[in-house]
Amino acid sequence: MPGGTVSRVESRVESRVESRVESSTLHECTSTIGRAAGNVFAMFARHFLSPPVLGALLSLVAASCARPGTPPALPAPEFAMDEVNHGPLIIAHRGASGHRPEHTREAYSLAIEMGADYIEPDLVMTRDRVLVSRHENEIGGTTDVADRFPSRRRTQVIDGEEVTGWFTEDFTLAELKTLRAHERLPSRSHAFDGRFEVPTLDEVLTLVRASERATGRTIGVYPETKHPSHFAAIGLPLEDSLLATLARHGYHGRDDAVFIQSFETGNLRGLRTRTSIRLVQLVDVGGAPADLAAAGDPRGSRDLVTAAGLGEIATYADAVGVHKALVLPPAAVGAPARPTTLVRDAHAAGLAVHVWTLRSDAPYLGAEYAGDAAAEWRAFAAAGVDGMFGDFPDVGVRALGRSVPPR
Repeated sequence: MPGGTVSRVESRVESRVESRVESSTLHECTSTIGRAAGNVFAMFARHFLSPPVLGALLSLVAASCARPGTPPALPAPEFAMDEVNHGPLIIAHRGASGHRPEHTREAYSLAIEMGADYIEPDLVMTRDRVLVSRHENEIGGTTDVADRFPSRRRTQVIDGEEVTGWFTEDFTLAELKTLRAHERLPSRSHAFDGRFEVPTLDEVLTLVRASERATGRTIGVYPETKHPSHFAAIGLPLEDSLLATLARHGYHGRDDAVFIQSFETGNLRGLRTRTSIRLVQLVDVGGAPADLAAAGDPRGSRDLVTAAGLGEIATYADAVGVHKALVLPPAAVGAPARPTTLVRDAHAAGLAVHVWTLRSDAPYLGAEYAGDAAAEWRAFAAAGVDGMFGDFPDVGVRALGRSVPPR
């Protein structure tokens, strides 16, 4: 974390010292000392007090503040940064999606070769309840489904909007395996169209574990639950299968190299009661979470990143994954980047901050970087973020001065 990084051994010792009951006192007592102050204290204690002192202090707090019948809370979130380089995480957005069709094993494998700390599979469900990696459940824009299954095209309402196309929930896994991925963006190379399969989450995790054995380094996974309310409503909830698949591959809790992210709030709250795996509330620059809108909640996305909104997120999540403009708003050519207070406010609430999406392409790279994609990575690192999603992880590795792993 900024200002000092505890060693991996110290982190593990501290994690063992803090039981769920002890850590809950730091949250439950915030009715007296204020939630923001409690989060800051938790962060300070975890990172700057020795385990014996921390254990004694937590015991004292527990004795004075614990109330019978109060359910235990999870520990205050820790800032997750690259353990080797002590800098922001490089998160390969949909794999190395600037170089290969997104959400393919080949895109993920290339991202790992390039030195990404984490790879990001977006998850949707098949008709026979298998999680597969696609950015959307509508797959007309990323596969050749229109050619192979033209009659399956239909229209349905997803998150309050009509969508026409081909949907993963209408296909079995065997049917999806006959499809081949296409590059989604017209401006990018289509040289690999028609060559790669749609992978399952199980296949992605198998790839990660094999790559870890081959390279000797930890490679994180950062799955996103796509349209969780929609899938729950049609009897295909994502969360049960996600947790079960992660567990089969050895991902069980907050000490494992995994984050689960969602734009919705309800499924993250539900997951918090079931797992200690680190959770990330995604926040867009506009609009509102689909589940809040469906419930008539008037809050929009920007309400979530006020100081009060971040404090509420900290009760169920460990980080926020925000649109990059919420941290560094677009600026004119040559103008200095002027960060908002979001990073400071999130850190004060005990939340890590990951930003999306850094892209090197001319249509997406901000004018203020004058064509220098590496400058964007450096600007967000300077703004104090804890992780960055990027389509070109190789650019991030070079920009942040990381060493490329041997192949």
